[in-house]
Amino acid sequence: YHVLLIDLIEVVKVLFIYIIKMSMSICIFQSMRKILEVRSITTACLQITQIDANDRLSQQQQQVRHMSRIKRRHTVQPFWHAAVTRTLYPENVTKVNEEFLSDVIKEQYEHKSPLAAEPWPRGEWNSKSQRCGLIGKKMGMSTLWKNDGTRMDTTLIHISDNHVIRYVPASDLRKNEFTEHSRRSKNPRGALVVGADSADPRLFTREYYNMFEKAGVMPKKKLTRFLVSDNAILQPGTPLYATHLRPGDFVDVSGYSRDQGFQGVVKRWGFKGGPKAHGSTKFHRKPGCIGSGGEMARVIPGQKMPGHMGMQFRTARGLEVVRVNSQFNCIWLKGPVIGAVGGYLNIYDSGLHHCRYRDPDNHPPFPTHYPAEEAVPHVDWWADGMHNFNDATIVFEEEAGATAK
Repeated sequence: YHVLLIDLIEVVKVLFIYIIKMSMSICIFQSMRKILEVRSITTACLQITQIDANDRLSQQQQQVRHMSRIKRRHTVQPFWHAAVTRTLYPENVTKVNEEFLSDVIKEQYEHKSPLAAEPWPRGEWNSKSQRCGLIGKKMGMSTLWKNDGTRMDTTLIHISDNHVIRYVPASDLRKNEFTEHSRRSKNPRGALVVGADSADPRLFTREYYNMFEKAGVMPKKKLTRFLVSDNAILQPGTPLYATHLRPGDFVDVSGYSRDQGFQGVVKRWGFKGGPKAHGSTKFHRKPGCIGSGGEMARVIPGQKMPGHMGMQFRTARGLEVVRVNSQFNCIWLKGPVIGAVGGYLNIYDSGLHHCRYRDPDNHPPFPTHYPAEEAVPHVDWWADGMHNFNDATIVFEEEAGATAK
């Protein structure tokens, strides 16, 4: 009996351990099942949240685009643009490999221009033609003089490495434009995408790089579009020079004004401010009342208040070109031009009524200037009445009736 009792106790122990292990495994299985359920629910919630966030962001972008009639800022890139930047990681490339990659890039773009193929047909100029514009970089102010000694303040602009990237037909523009007047235009026009300042292709995304593959040029730092008429279309890859314009021509210049940051009403809107003395306390530069009483009892939209100043897209119209230098690819415009030094400017033929060309024998190069086909008349080209620095400043003439010794 003693031996049988010991064997029975051992059997009971084994059964008890087995039961404990089975219960633990069941608990672990149930807990893992609950974790998986919670994880799947969390993932679904995150996906729904992301979809809602994207929808909310698109709605906000549409609202921001259309809700304000005071500030018209761009919130998204145009449809023909692609993502530019990407995350850069240190690749630890040696100097020898850098030189090798530079040589490969040069060899790749030497014989890749689409201009080597059959050229596109060129149109003929008429009084309603609209040419392509240029992208310039503001270098600063300069002083020139007229022949009578009058001083003239000018703005020096460098036309930096401009190329035509692609042509966007008028039908595609009308489908993707956000403004109503462009969709209902009676005279729809296509657009030429122009780029300025070539850069290393490795600094951009693949999508942005593909935009320049058909044009056969290196990726550009700056892109913009210019509306053109059907007879002024340029083939992708066509370079644009400062000789696209002539001295004496009138142009319109568009760009972003200098960023002033957050400013008060005195500097932003030119308010007089409060009294300086006679009991005035902390009211010297305040705006005063901003609302109205009675039935209005609210702040009227468009009220002039403190806020962000500058960095607005503005256009200066009817500026005269007084000097063109084909060697350095620079132009001089009469008067000041908006924008900070080093900023990009869009330069195109003036649309003012009294500045347009109507004489078929006197119009700028159409559709642009091709140096290989037409030589530049002067390396440094001046407008009529301007003093050329290469000429003498003082001219001595003999008096009438004077006898020679």
